[in-house]
Parts: sequence; structure tokens; C-alpha cells
Amino acid sequence: MSFFLFAILILMVPSSNAYWPPSPGYWPSSKFRSFSFYKGFTNLWGPQHQSLDQNALTIWLDKTSGSGFKSVRPFRSGYFGASIKLQPGYTAGVITAFYLSNNEAHPGFHDEVDIEFLGTTFGKPYTLQTNVYIRGSGDGNIIGREMKFHLWFDPTKDFHHYAIMWSPKEIIFLVDDVPIRRYTRKSDATFPLRPMWVYGSIWDASSWATEDGKYKADYRYQPFIAKYTNFKASGCTAFAPRWCHPVSASPYRSGGLTPQQNGAMRWVQRYHMVYNYCQDSKRDHRQTPECWG
Repeated sequence: MSFFLFAILILMVPSSNAYWPPSPGYWPSSKFRSFSFYKGFTNLWGPQHQSLDQNALTIWLDKTSGSGFKSVRPFRSGYFGASIKLQPGYTAGVITAFYLSNNEAHPGFHDEVDIEFLGTTFGKPYTLQTNVYIRGSGDGNIIGREMKFHLWFDPTKDFHHYAIMWSPKEIIFLVDDVPIRRYTRKSDATFPLRPMWVYGSIWDASSWATEDGKYKADYRYQPFIAKYTNFKASGCTAFAPRWCHPVSASPYRSGGLTPQQNGAMRWVQRYHMVYNYCQDSKRDHRQTPECWG
């Protein structure tokens, strides 16, 4: 092969930087040990729709039930992650979730931090939705703070690690250790401060999950399956001494992100974010003051 032809072929190959995020330079997941499902979690509902094979948990939804699990202990800060593999094909109306919540302790007035995969139709990508709400209610008055992403990989092909890092100062969402969103504490009124448990679930949310409810769950394609493994939950439990030091998603013990991590996050938000509540002109931003500055 001539040098000229080789050079042409090289130019025809897309640059990986155009399709894959820059290295964050720091990998928080490597700082925390994985543990088996039964060491830290318990079934919450739909036990007949759960199975455990070694350290991989499978949960599924069919027309009779979905399934959910919950951490044994509540936390007031920490790093919470799991490697998840989603189902390909038609999954419209189905939510696969990994999240923090204190709904059972504060029904109708709870806090929640969400990673949710919104089911999709044939040929369309999953949407990863992150959300934060504080002292919300279950009657439709929840003030959501949604940011949505289409991932730079196919989440049905393999396991990828999804994590929430929650400290008293900030919440950082990570995908394979790449920060995709940072939500900082601007005031006590806009930040979750009460202890929360870690949850995972799969359930039917046909009324809103896929293109605002346009496409519903179709049980001809049941069961809808999600697989979880590589569980991590490390931090200050609700019962830890007050001097327990919150974990960090960066090398800085004080928290925050490095310039390299911020660069990776900006790349994700530039190329893969598909919705930002702060940029939604139809929203009443008097209720989300963190969007003002």
C-alpha cells in the first residue's frame, strides 16, 4: 500500500474524539469496593420478578408486575453506583431506574435523586434522564430538575457503570466515571439534605416515559428485563458520627471536579444532552432559582 493511499484511509476513519468523551483523568468508581446484592440490598417489591446469578441481579416487568430493590441502610452522603445492562428492542413506556429517595420516610414530602432510563421504540436510542427534586409531593406538584442525555454508546450491548455522588455541597452524576452533570447546593431550599436510601426498579410509566406518553408499554414484547451488577454504596450512613467526611468524585477531598473532569462534562453536555430544564422556556423558573445564575 502506498503512503498516499494509507494517508487517505486514515483521513476516512472518524476521529474517536468526535464520538467518545475526553478522558476525565480520574476514576471515582475505582476508589470504592463492589459488593454482592445481598450484602447491601433487599427486595422492595416484585420478588417473583427478580433473580440473582452470582453477583448479577436481573429484574423484569411483565403485565403482572415490575420489581424493585432497596438498600438496607439509609445514607446522608456517599457514592452510589451500579453497572447496568438494558434490554434492546421495543421498551417504550418502561422505566429502568437507579436512584436515591426517602419517599418511605417522608411520603408526599420526599427528596429524590434519579438516574432513569426512558424506554424507547425500535431504532431510537434510550434516553438517560437525571433528576433532582426536594421535598416533592406525589400529587403532580413535583418541581422536576430534569437533564436528559443520549449516550455515546449502546447501553444494551454491555454493562456500563452509572453513579450518583452526593455530598452536602453537590450532586454529581457519572457514566463510566465521566461526569455528565453537576448540581450544586445554592440554598437549603433547593438541595436534598435528609437521609436517603438507594433504590433500583423497573416499572410501567406509559403515561410519560416515552416521548411524553406518545408510545406506551406493549406487553407483546414482555418481559422487559434489566440487569444490575458491580454494586457500590460507600459514604456516611444516617447513623454515622457527624464528623464522618463525605466522599468526593474528584481527587480533591473538598469535592468539586478537576479541570479535566469539567472538560469531559462539557463535552457530554455539548454533544449528548438533549434536554435541560434550565433552558426550557416553557418552565416557570421562579421555582428553580438555581437556573438564574
